Amino acid sequence: MIKPIKNKKQHKEYLSQAYQLMQLNLKPNSSESDQLELLSILIEQYEKDNFPISPPHPIEAILFRMDQMNMKKSELSKILGSRGRVSEILNGKRKLSLSMIRKLNIELKIPAEVLIMDYEMSSAS
Repeated sequence: MIKPIKNKKQHKEYLSQAYQLMQLNLKPNSSESDQLELLSILIEQYEKDNFPISPPHPIEAILFRMDQMNMKKSELSKILGSRGRVSEILNGKRKLSLSMIRKLNIELKIPAEVLIMDYEMSSAS
């Protein structure tokens, strides 16, 4: 009988069961398929509650997305303004403005909730 996951041992057991079920050629709507779906839901919820992933730093998110898109800093200046401004932002010397956040959200598809997070400015000069 499947029950909510209460501890690490049970989590490990459910992961093992889910893995074994995934190795089978399950037919849709079969009891095994339903069991795998239930295990997946319980595992996902347990992991969400016990292993939360914090959102990335706004600048790291921009750099990551630029890398994914093979975008150069010069291309980013078309979104954020001058090359100097891009450099200041990426080096932590200038914060993102609301209009920059909107443009990055639209152009690079970076979630606004990531971009609006507060962060410390670089103190190096």
